[in-house]
Formats: sequence, structure tokens, C-alpha cells
Amino acid sequence: MRKSLWLVSAGVFALSSAPALAQDNSTPTGQGSPAEAGEVGPDADNNPQNDEDAGEEIVVTAQGRPQILQDVPIAVNVVSAEALQNSGATDIRSLNQLAPSLLVSSTGSEANGSARIRGIGTVGDNPGLESSVAVFIDGVYRSRSGIGLNELGEIERIEVLRGPQGTLFGRNASAGLINIVSKEPNQKEMEGYAEATYGNYDFLRIGGGITGPIGESGLAYRLDGIYVQRDGFYRNITQGGGSEGRVNDRDRYFIRGQLAYEPNDALSIRLIGDYTKRDESCCGAVYIATKESVDPTPNATPQPAGGRNTDGAFVLSPNNRIVDVLRSLGGLVTFPPQDPYDREVTVTPGRTYRNDTTDYGASAQIGYDFGAARLTSITAYRYYKAGGAGDVDYSNVDITYRADDGNSFRRFKTFSQELRLQGSAFDDKLDWLVGGYYANEKLLVADNIRFGTQYGAFAACRGVATANPNPVLRNPLNPGCLSTALVAPGVTARQAFAANFGAAGGLIVGGLDRLSTLNDLGDQRANYNQSSENYAFFTHNIFNVTDTLAITLGARYTHERKEFDANFNNNNSVCPAQQAALGPLLANPALGAFAGALITLTCTGNSSTSLNALNLEDAFSDSQITGTAVLSWKPTDRLLTYASYSKGYKAGGYNLDRSDLGGPNGVFSPRTNADAIGLRFEPEKVDAYEIGFKYGGRGFTLNAAAFRQEFKTFQLNTFNGSIFIVQNIASCGDDLGGADRDNAPAVPGTGACTGKTKAGVISQGVEVEASLRPHRDINVNLGYTYSDTHYRNNLVGSSAGEALSPALFLLPGRQLSNAPRNVVTGSFGYTPDIGSSGLSGLLYVDTRLSSDYNTGSDLFPEKEQDGFVLVNARIGIRGPDQRWALEFWGQNIFNEQYTQVAFNTPFQGAGSIAQTQAFGSVGNQLFSAFLAEPRTYGVTVRTRF
Repeated sequence: MRKSLWLVSAGVFALSSAPALAQDNSTPTGQGSPAEAGEVGPDADNNPQNDEDAGEEIVVTAQGRPQILQDVPIAVNVVSAEALQNSGATDIRSLNQLAPSLLVSSTGSEANGSARIRGIGTVGDNPGLESSVAVFIDGVYRSRSGIGLNELGEIERIEVLRGPQGTLFGRNASAGLINIVSKEPNQKEMEGYAEATYGNYDFLRIGGGITGPIGESGLAYRLDGIYVQRDGFYRNITQGGGSEGRVNDRDRYFIRGQLAYEPNDALSIRLIGDYTKRDESCCGAVYIATKESVDPTPNATPQPAGGRNTDGAFVLSPNNRIVDVLRSLGGLVTFPPQDPYDREVTVTPGRTYRNDTTDYGASAQIGYDFGAARLTSITAYRYYKAGGAGDVDYSNVDITYRADDGNSFRRFKTFSQELRLQGSAFDDKLDWLVGGYYANEKLLVADNIRFGTQYGAFAACRGVATANPNPVLRNPLNPGCLSTALVAPGVTARQAFAANFGAAGGLIVGGLDRLSTLNDLGDQRANYNQSSENYAFFTHNIFNVTDTLAITLGARYTHERKEFDANFNNNNSVCPAQQAALGPLLANPALGAFAGALITLTCTGNSSTSLNALNLEDAFSDSQITGTAVLSWKPTDRLLTYASYSKGYKAGGYNLDRSDLGGPNGVFSPRTNADAIGLRFEPEKVDAYEIGFKYGGRGFTLNAAAFRQEFKTFQLNTFNGSIFIVQNIASCGDDLGGADRDNAPAVPGTGACTGKTKAGVISQGVEVEASLRPHRDINVNLGYTYSDTHYRNNLVGSSAGEALSPALFLLPGRQLSNAPRNVVTGSFGYTPDIGSSGLSGLLYVDTRLSSDYNTGSDLFPEKEQDGFVLVNARIGIRGPDQRWALEFWGQNIFNEQYTQVAFNTPFQGAGSIAQTQAFGSVGNQLFSAFLAEPRTYGVTVRTRF
């Protein structure tokens, strides 16, 4: 049942999650005049200093200089440190509760985290794609948004900038930006804090820090540290207790040290170093009850699975042959499938999701005031390495895995340098900024994915079941999964199966026998190297035409060069033998399809010893000019209106996956070093338009924006059950007559565009945020985002008009994945004094109401997520001046059960119900999901000194 209208109406009455955002309720100052961060800002307890109707002036750096939030003519949320603390946020994923246009999720590992703004983001499973939503911490770019899924420590604020960011912040971001600003060292006095939290799942989090000046030297220091440990949300029912008995646990620590030096008013130096270590088992997935799962007998009319659960959900068909094969090999698959929210995972004995992650870096920010201008320099180095071991078939049948042998990981080494010079001229009529940026990133993806010890039997049985549904023919203990039982006098099942294929039956049976030997073979180590060198020059200028009218103009020139190389060490020698033996049958009308299926099962994902002779190399360069123009007008001191245009850009790169080798025919084409160019994908470009207003009254703010964003060559990464498909989504200027929705494999060559292409993805909608402070002890925040983020019709897979992948036939005209149309957020905070003792109370509630959306890039109906409501709450008591606090809290307090991402379970079937209904094909694909976190609760004790 769709909940969109209910969610919108419910949001009117909700006084819970939204932008628990800091807002400016004061009288704004001039539009272009920089505000000094040391002169404005919230006081320690977030209460106004003067009277109960006053608010705080919130300072942001969204335009590269400190400004009061309500004077910034762009759409930006500002999340204060107190808002994060009350909501229980410890990483950027928790910002979902506080910013309605933002959605952060994680999939196969936390390194794969993905952030979306206004429905636009990049699926994080392929590190060759940069993030559409960039993450910056203290001015330093983090190579992928998933790297931001880490403890944040003590922060000053988080700014969520919506829309393309192309003229500031170092790296380009085509959809938006998350700017995290940590707390600086205290130059005036020593202070510190400590806190301890305990909750269910044996959650333990201990944090603390200290800061202060070092004598009278102008030096100050700050040291923050956090340790977290928690049991996993999934119970591993096949490996029992010990470290493998739970999956999706927490075991991490984080430290950050800072030194600040301010010998005079002109010079400031800030040095930051941080280190994070994680040793965690992540991330498990469970089978889900799909909408329908169909496995019709040959030539029968496809029918939906019989029956539903008592709650109305469809269940897997008991006739699904893939499930039958899995169960014959010991697979724990039930009918109907058990409730996925029992959170019981099945992991093959000897396999693990446990990996080490190391993340560290250092930065130096130097500022010098020349009087007429101020120079800022940010120099940084970052190192990030995350292991990739996993039982990636997500079942206890050993079909495919990545071994825990150190040969599966992703590693980033990044050096960056940014320079900005800014000042004012013409009696402050012009606030100007010019700058440059350089980054050098070296990415290594090492992969050891291989077929499991039961893959051969599973694939052979799958092949037999595809050719003949009679289970009497199958025996997974025999070569080729063919039974030797008698099915007729003197005729074994094996002989009967071979006879079905006539004179070539022996070749087919031989192919099944070879397939059954494909066990524990594949990549021993494949290396994908992508080096990126990026430099840019930019300017961002505010012209105060009058006291109320301002024009902002920004421009950026970016040059990007990427170099790629890859080499392989693969021991799947069965693949070339299968290709040689069955290749001659491919042209046979009666046998070609089945022979091709056996070759595909043997060589799927381009697993073959023939890869070892390759030494792939390629490089490309790209240059782009982006920019922004904003016209803002303040008809009154309390009201700012604006209209803007911006052109955004995100660099192209390489699909770091071997599956695209061999061109469109994959394993059926010879692979050569010339295939390297086929792994390229194009840059993502966007034209964005926005109009809005910001009103700030006494105790009340109201901000609204209407936007339209047109994405050309949108970068889409899709997993189809065996390989990753990367395409740039564009729209053909000519009518394709539905060829982008057809069964392209059955109609080769259809769906290409011979004319011009245009934007293939449109994101348009409205955002409204309100903040109300009726009393000094009460804060209410509400937010609403309507985002119509959809694909156009007549889609193609590149700016050159390449035909759309047949796996993406559902995309034309549909809403993007993980892009709910309606999101309502709200928060309510009450901090009353308790008598005259100096004590105060805390009552806080926040909520996020989301309408329906699909969680899969291919938009298969089995991956749909119904609308849901999340609620967090906190209640506590605080000592005088908040020197201590005792708080009881709950996250997802109503235990809302929902899916982050659903996906085609690897190798376990093929075809969605949508394909069955559209094309009459067999749809027996099983589906799994990465579930969102369940209800958690606990107690926190904190002190400050």
C-alpha cells in the first residue's frame, strides 16, 4: 500500500525528526559581508543570551567564507553539534533523521556507503565511480562518501549543501556536498569532556577529549578519542558462537589530535591528524519474501507464485527450481521464507565477513591576513584501506566468496592542496575569492572473488533443471548432477538426458561434467589500478549592487587525467576448455542456447585463465568549465529571495570489474588488451535551476526552495546477479518507439540512438524547512521535501547513443532507486529548568517519514520498499551549566522494519517477475536484502570540565 499522502498529512502534526537544524532567527546582516565566526554563534546550552524570543545567528562556510546562514542564497541545512548529540548521530548515516533531502545507506560493506541528495547519488559498490555527493571533513575531500561512515568525534556543525557544487570545496560534486567541521582547539582556557554509553546488543561507546592553550605561546591543542564495541544485529545460525556468531557488529576506535598556532591576528595555523581502526564483520544479508517468484514449466503461461503470507506479502513459489537445487545441496531456504527480520543469516562454514579497515591522514590549514586579502592554504594526505572478504552468495551453500587471505581490498592514497585568496573591494561592494586546487589519488582494487567448493554441483544442477524440470534426473553427488537411476528398462537418467539432445547429447553431457569440476577456482588476485590527477582554478564573487540586491558569479576550470591498468591471476582452466568444446554448438538453432548457457555458467563474470595473458592499460584526459550565477534580493531585513543557475560536473573513470572485457558478447568474444577502453565511462554533467526564499523572524524561520536539475550522462552502476553494469544514462532526442523497454537480447541491435542525446535524468521538486522557538526552552523544527527524480523516456546508455542494457528495461519514465518522492522530518526539543537548583531536563523526539521507493538500480518490483516512519527519542537530566548529564535514549523506538538495499542474490536464478510478465521468460531469481538497523536503546552518562 502506498503511503505518500498519509505521510505528507502526518508530517503536519509531527513534532519529531526534521532538520534538527540550527537556524538563524535573528535580524540578518548584509548579504556579502563576512561574519566573524568568533563573534556569533550558539552558546553552550543552546539557549539565547538575551530574551526568550531571540534566536542564534548560525555561521556557515557554504560559499567559502563565513556567513550568517539566512544570508546565504543557496539551499543548505546546518546540523548543530547539539542536534547530532540529541539524535544519537555518530556518523553521516544518522543525518537522514535531520535533513529531509538526504539519504545515506550502506550495502555489501561500509566502504560501499552511498549518499543521495534530492534522489541523486552514486551506488557505492564500484569504487571506480566517484560520489555524486562529496564528503569533506575540515576542508579535506574524502575519496568516496562511504569513507564518511566513521565516527565523527566532537564537531562544530555539519553543512549539507543541496545541488551541484562546482566552484568551491576542492573536488566537484554533481548532486551536493556534506561539509563536516570539527571543533577547534580552545585558545583561551583548558576544558574537556568524557562520556560513556551502554545499550542493547552489548553496545559500549566511550569517548572523551581535552583541549586548551599551551602557556602563552599562541599554541593550543585538542585531543579526541572514541572506542565503540557492539554485537552484530544478525545471528549467524550456521557458525555458532565466537567472533563469527554475530554479523554486522562494531569494533572500532578513533583518535584525532590537533595543534593550533595563532601568534598574532594575521597568522593562524591548524594541524590535524586522525587515525581510525575497525575490525568488524560486515555486511550480512538475508533472503526476502519477494513480490512474486515464477518458474513456469516450459511453454506454460507464466503465473504468479501461489499464496501470500498473512500480512499480505507475496512468498517464494515452492516450484522455484533454484530453491530446489539449493536445498539439495544443504541450503537453508524455507517456504515461505522465514521472516527476514528475525535477522538470522546463513554463512558457509569457513567463510567470513570480518575485515580490517584502516583510515588515517593529516592536514595543515594555514591562514594569513595581508590586510587587503586573506590567504588560506589546506594541504592534506589521506590513506584508506578496507578489506573485502565475504561470503558473497549470502547463503550456506558455498557458491562464491572472497577469501580472507589479504588479496581482496580497496585502497586509496590521496594528496590534495587547495589555495584560496579572498578579500573585498570598492567599499565592500565586491566580496571576491579566487583559488586553485590540486589532487592526486591512487586507487588500488585487489579482488580474489572465486567460485566456491559447491559451485560446480550447483551450476550443473541448475543447468539440468533449466533443460528439464524433472527432479528425477538430478543428483548433485554425481558428475554433471545427472542421476544414474533407471528411468526406463536399461536406460539411466543420465542416458535419457543425453538422448534429449540427439547426436550432440554426448557433448552437452560432457559440458555438464566439466561444469561440475568448477570448484574453488577463480581470481587468486586481480589488480585494478586507477590513478587520478586533478587540478582546478576557480573564482566565486559576490557583487553587492545595492544594500538589498546582490549578484553572485562563480566559475571553475577543471582538468582531470586518469590512468588505468589491470592484471589478473585466475586459475579457472575449466572455462577455456568449455569454450573450446561447446563453442561449435553455438550456431546450432536447437542446441546453441543451452550450450551458451553452460559456457556462461562456467565463465560467468569473465572468470578464465585466458585473462592472465592480459596487461590492460588505458588513459584519458578531460577538461570542463562549470559555474554558478545567483541573483539575490532582500526586500526586507528579514526576507531573502534568490534565483540561481549552476552547472555541475563529476569526472568519468573506469569500471573496475572484469565483466565488461570482451565487449558486448562477453565470454563469447576473444579478450584482448584493446578491451581496456571499453571499461571507461563518461563524466556526469548537470544543469541546475533553483528559486527560493529565506525568512527569519523573532523565534521563527521559514526557508523554501523549488529546484530542477537535468543530468546528462548520469553514471549508473547496477548489479544483475553476477556482474556489475556501468552505463551513462542519456535520452535520445528521437523517439525510439519503446526500444529502450524491449527484450534487447532477443532483438539484437535495437534501442541505439543515431541522433542527438539529451539529459536522461530529471530531479525536480520543492523543499520547505521551518524552525519555531515559542519559548526559550522549546525548539521545533519541521522539514518537507518533494522530489520527482525520474528517468526520461527513450533512454540510451551513453552520450553516443549506445543501447540501454536489457537489464535496465524498467527505467524509462520511472522514479530513480532510493529516491522517495515525499519525505517529512521534524524534531521537538524541550529543556526546562528544574526549580532553582541549576538542574535542567531534556525531552527530545525526532522522526523521518518516507514514502515508497525502490531500492534496486534496475527497479525490479521485488526490491520495492513501502513507506515507513522512524522515530528516535531521548530523555534526561542535566546538571548546572551542563557539567554532567544522564540520558536514556532509543533509536528506531518503534522497531520499524525496512530494507536499505535489495539485490539479486548472486547466481541464484535469473529474471524478475517484471521480465516474466513483459517477455514470457522464466523468472526464478532469488532476492536478498541488507536490512536497516533494528530498535536500539540505552543510557548515556557525560560530563564536561
